[in-house]
Order: sequence, then C-alpha cells, then structure tokens
Amino acid sequence: MNPATNDTLTLLTREDTELRFAAFEHDDAISVGQRVIDLARQRELTISVAVWLGEQLVFQAALAGTTADNDGWMNRKAAVVRRFDKASLLVAEQMAAYGIDDPATARMVDPMLYAFNGGAVPIRIGATQVGVAVASGVNDEVEHALVVEAVRAQLAEG
Repeated sequence: MNPATNDTLTLLTREDTELRFAAFEHDDAISVGQRVIDLARQRELTISVAVWLGEQLVFQAALAGTTADNDGWMNRKAAVVRRFDKASLLVAEQMAAYGIDDPATARMVDPMLYAFNGGAVPIRIGATQVGVAVASGVNDEVEHALVVEAVRAQLAEG
C-alpha cells in the first residue's frame, strides 16, 4: 500500500470516529442538508444532497445543473453506507488499497443498487448508525468533504 493511500485511509477512519452525535433528530438532518447546499452555493458548485434519519428521507435538495441521475447516485452511495457501516469513500479507498478495481463484483452486490464512490457519510449517535448524509454532482472527494464539513458544523453547534 502506498503512503498516500495509507494517509487517506487514516484520515477517513479518524473522521468516522470523530463524527458522532449525542443526539440527532429531524431538525439536525434538515440543518445538515441545508449546510451542504449553502456551502455549495458559496463555492459555486452544482450539487444534490439528501439526508436520511433511519429509512426516512428528511431532507433532499438539488441545485441547478444537477439531474435526476444525481438522485440515483445518492441512493446507491447511501446503500453502501447502510450495508458496510462506513463512509462510501472509506469503503472505496479500502477496496482500492486491496487492489480491487470492481468493488461491486468483489463484494457480490448489484452495481445498480450500490455505488462505491465518495459523498455518503453515516450519521451516528455514539457508534450506532442512525442515518446517512450524501451529496452528488461534483466528484467523490469534494462531495465527501462537503458532507463532512456540514456534519462537523452541526456537531460544533450542538
């Protein structure tokens, strides 16, 4: 494994342990989603965002320039988080570190239901996953960073 991959995995794993709430409710989900939209507007990015609490879609919005295809990507990335209990980018990077270039086949999942791309992050109360926040429209790293920044801001507020 090259040092850059190891650094990325270390960062993503650390994020997973840091991004944990004492409580997370509907208003928090709405706030996280709105933060992603606000950040994207400030940076002139085209983005779609969704936040689930359990299986309930609590917040969804899309800026001009996105399409219904972004909704599909968000659903597929969120499925990765729900199944593997990790940020979608962390799962993708772990697979890449093992030399796996087709994670769907390696994990024996339907690629029409699972997208091993960045942008989806688990919402946790303590260690328990209670939801997912996800963005689509730019690229894996930017989408992941936007969601993480929004979740961090929500944590700092609470």
